[in-house]
Amino acid sequence: QVQLVESGGGLVQPGGSLTLSCAASRIIASNYNIGWYRQAPGKEREFVAVETTYGVTVYEDSVKGRFTISSDNAKNTVYLHMNSLKPEDTAVYYCRAEHMIFKTKYWGQGTQVTVSS
Repeated sequence: QVQLVESGGGLVQPGGSLTLSCAASRIIASNYNIGWYRQAPGKEREFVAVETTYGVTVYEDSVKGRFTISSDNAKNTVYLHMNSLKPEDTAVYYCRAEHMIFKTKYWGQGTQVTVSS
């Protein structure tokens, strides 16, 4: 079992920045792809960004150039750096770990990000 805990959410003004953290209960970087997803009210959960075990990063088009995913293997933590935030970025953000071979998925409980004046 892999446990994931998100943190760093909060209220930020449009154009502002925020960094989210996803801490894993054990070392998973060598076997799991770690990604970020978000779910806005009344909408389905959508993909935001992922960093694979090979170090390849992929971003959803709407956040490309504004968000950056990174990891700190020593801390077993993945980050989502968000810049130039827009009201439409408002959502609950979740991190997800997926085993690269067995495809087992683990989700965090989410952290709320609200972009508003």
